[in-house]
Amino acid sequence: MSTELPVLKDKDYASDQDVRWCPGCGDYSILAQMKKVLSSIGVPRENLVFVSGIGCSSRFPYYMNTYGIHSIHGRAPAFATGLKCTRPELQIWVITGDGDGLSIGGNHLMHCIRRNMDLNIVLFNNRIYGLTKGQYSPTSPLGKVTKSTPMGVIDNPLHPLSIAIGCEGTFVARSIDVNIKHLGETLRRAAEHRGTSFVEVYQNCNVFNDGAWSYATDRDTKSDTIIELEHGKPLVFGKNRDKGIRLNGMDPEIVELGKGISEDDLLFHDEKAAEPSLAYLLSRMRHPEFPEPIGVFRAVDKPRYDEELNRQIDAARAKLGPGDLNRLFNTGDTWTVA
Repeated sequence: MSTELPVLKDKDYASDQDVRWCPGCGDYSILAQMKKVLSSIGVPRENLVFVSGIGCSSRFPYYMNTYGIHSIHGRAPAFATGLKCTRPELQIWVITGDGDGLSIGGNHLMHCIRRNMDLNIVLFNNRIYGLTKGQYSPTSPLGKVTKSTPMGVIDNPLHPLSIAIGCEGTFVARSIDVNIKHLGETLRRAAEHRGTSFVEVYQNCNVFNDGAWSYATDRDTKSDTIIELEHGKPLVFGKNRDKGIRLNGMDPEIVELGKGISEDDLLFHDEKAAEPSLAYLLSRMRHPEFPEPIGVFRAVDKPRYDEELNRQIDAARAKLGPGDLNRLFNTGDTWTVA
């Protein structure tokens, strides 16, 4: 009798539910690449859980033929934390959006990242509240006119990767919904990382914020507005790869190659650096002043909360024996209310 597990294809990870996103939504691309990645790494469906909060992105668990939790607005990281601590063998994906994850869920997201739980967080960033029909979100740029800001946004926007790196995130990356090869590779690396992987995906809401990332996706502009990070290689960009980023003190600057400047003069990317300062600097590079980096900003190994917690529980049991709730409830000071 064969004990080999069946080889799963992309379609095996798809549920029988109709996908109810607007036609042309960037979420379709993320869903497709997720299924491809899971089939390529061969994760059994019974060992997979997708946890989401509220928003368009949070419909994701319905469309995966795996276990899933459609949880409370902003609280997906908290649900995922409890699940991972009690079922460490599971591979858990938190699916969230810029509103769900950074507004009501900002506190939970921050603490999940700093604890370095062994789970994966994918944040769909479309710079708008899509499900509730076009209000501004924590990532909407200054001056953005929306249904809730008719005179323009006056809140300073949050930058998701800067937050993740500031929380000592051990795997921090960015990709783009329509850059499918890059997106798939980024999700694959996130899945293979031990610890919290945080991936921001530039995702287009073609109904309420169409073209939010057009500078990063347009064929005529993206070579000058996007720079792909590669570990150990210099930061080079441009259609002819004739421009680069170097440091002037602690400030990045754009330089042209070939005019007394070579690639050796440029900033070299080191995703494995223990000190996150350069990764944070890259997360602050913004269009139109600089090309915006995509790829893996940081990938380091650090202790994982779920493993440390279960190690402490095992040590306590070895020293004190198994727990006894009846004894606990009746030990120490007790009293009777007449």
